[in-house]
Amino acid sequence: MGTADIGLIGLAVMGENLVLNIESRGYTVAVFNRTTARVDEFLADRAKGKKILGAHSLKDLVAQLKKPRKVMIMVKAGPAVDAVIKEVAPLLEPGDILIDGGNTHFPDTTRRSLEAKGRGLLYVGTGVSGGEEGALKGPSIMPGGDPAAWPHVKPIFQAIAAKVEGDVPCCDWVGPEGAGHYVKMVHNGIEYGDIQLICEAYHLLSSFGGLTADELHKVFAKWNTGKLDSYLIEITRDIFGYKDPETGRPMVEMILDAAGQKGTGKWTVTSALDLGVPLTLIAEAVFARCLSAQKDERVAAAKVLSGPKPSFQGDKMAFVADVEAALYASKICSYAQGFALMRAMGQASGWEINNGGVALMWRGGCIIRSVFLGKIKEAFDRDPKLANLLVDPYFAKEVQDAAPGWRRVVAAGVMNGIPLPAMSSALAYLDGYRCGNLPANLLQAQRDYFGAHTYERTDKPRGEFFHTNWTGRGGTTASTTYNA
Repeated sequence: MGTADIGLIGLAVMGENLVLNIESRGYTVAVFNRTTARVDEFLADRAKGKKILGAHSLKDLVAQLKKPRKVMIMVKAGPAVDAVIKEVAPLLEPGDILIDGGNTHFPDTTRRSLEAKGRGLLYVGTGVSGGEEGALKGPSIMPGGDPAAWPHVKPIFQAIAAKVEGDVPCCDWVGPEGAGHYVKMVHNGIEYGDIQLICEAYHLLSSFGGLTADELHKVFAKWNTGKLDSYLIEITRDIFGYKDPETGRPMVEMILDAAGQKGTGKWTVTSALDLGVPLTLIAEAVFARCLSAQKDERVAAAKVLSGPKPSFQGDKMAFVADVEAALYASKICSYAQGFALMRAMGQASGWEINNGGVALMWRGGCIIRSVFLGKIKEAFDRDPKLANLLVDPYFAKEVQDAAPGWRRVVAAGVMNGIPLPAMSSALAYLDGYRCGNLPANLLQAQRDYFGAHTYERTDKPRGEFFHTNWTGRGGTTASTTYNA
């Protein structure tokens, strides 16, 4: 009879820290790693003297677990997860639980959930956010999958999750199939947007405003005491204060401007395209990373293409306040788009994702944790069916108050050649969303002209479609209508 409460496969950074977190909450954990020497190293070092049992085979791991057995997989997303499941599933019995805690693409989780069900196993796909520190001290956990598994994993997950006021855990059931990993994917997409917005604020303040790293350190420290109070603003403050030990210069200035990515931002944008949800800011954040990666091309282009030379005149502190307003308002738009995407996915899939619950889960532990998310939770408490955060009374007023500074900042970027893909697309989204009449009437006329795609009329009920013989040469036959 096994004695371990849960088994974990994969002792990389996240896996190892999650094991230590689980054990610290009073649970016994059995561990296995493909390279078994890693198990021995872990037991002799960080796990020494703790209720952590090593296993040198999956059979050994399974034998050490209490029933129903709970096996958490923390390996690289993709084929590696399928390979582990293929090996461990035959060792389990009906009612046992498989948990994937990696950054898995949600359709894979839906597929694996259905396959596990066919074997009589319960499957959980859970997003885990917070990086190395979060995994050890309390991450944000977003579980989904077979609801029958939730009562069994809930005590452990909520014990190890980050806590917010009133000791509320940043973990709750998200929904069936791939819902948990879908929410984690959107989290990562919003993270892309937040990071890009902060980078644009930095670009404006340094290249245009002329602020030094030390001055930026003070600005971000101040911002972190207000509405922008968040993990990402906090670490950005610390980054600006860090000096390179070799040169004594600000470390940020010694780092090459070519960004990497792991694909979750791209997945978010692809899902938005599939669902017809405008996710413009996050899309621009993904493309900004792609453009940054073209370092050699950009250096060559800088010798050929000229533009305005940034020249700041005016009140520097007033400009800093405008950039703060632009960053805050753009961030509201980014979250508005992300939550609208989850709402659309919930409706399309039948998962019924609870947006207010998601905002609570993101309050602590995760990379995008911020005070701001408490306001989002309140918005969905006021109206659980809220279509878009921008029409919530609180956020509508916040955006309206920030708009003058935001517009001045975007205009300054345009006039001085500072690229602001995320801030400017967020402003365009706001202006488009609040516009009762867009020029899509001309677009529909063009589509009908060249492809007989039809259009609706302003003086007729919605759902009636018409075609015009624009040239006198076409017939009356219309093409089928389709959604862009």
